[in-house]
Amino acid sequence: MYLVTMLGNLLIILAVGSDSHLHTPMYFFLFNLSLVDICFSTTIVPKMLVNIQTESKAITCAGCLAQVYFFMVFLCMDNFLLRVMAYDHYVAICHPLYYVVIMNPRLCGLLLLLSYLSVVFLFYGTYVGVYLSSSASLSSRRRAVASVMYTVVTPMMNPFIYSLRNRDMK
Repeated sequence: MYLVTMLGNLLIILAVGSDSHLHTPMYFFLFNLSLVDICFSTTIVPKMLVNIQTESKAITCAGCLAQVYFFMVFLCMDNFLLRVMAYDHYVAICHPLYYVVIMNPRLCGLLLLLSYLSVVFLFYGTYVGVYLSSSASLSSRRRAVASVMYTVVTPMMNPFIYSLRNRDMK
């Protein structure tokens, strides 16, 4: 799953970066979402794979703090980019004649800058369910499955969701 995540997101980055027809706001944001998904997955999955392989759950305090910090940063950036992409789609659908004027390069850059070091703590339902629920209410297996869903499956699915149904990306 990690390799599919990396490959899919790298292919999107390569496609958007190399094709001048894809240099539009929608693909600009998709390019950045792919970068963030790579970073997000790389924050969690390699350590998880080492823990599975060695059957050890040990991590240093500094390692844990760094992992949590980068996890939160990339999760917030992911959420912001998804919101910005939703706004981009809204403008394209509801105001198609003004799309080029509204979604100018300056606004796109500003929206991307806003998405990137803002601090927002609105996370996915599984994240809230895992970390805010009491330890008695969820088994450790259910917490592990929920954690894998938002740390591995979601970044893996984004390239498929945003590119396979898109003629320009094909």
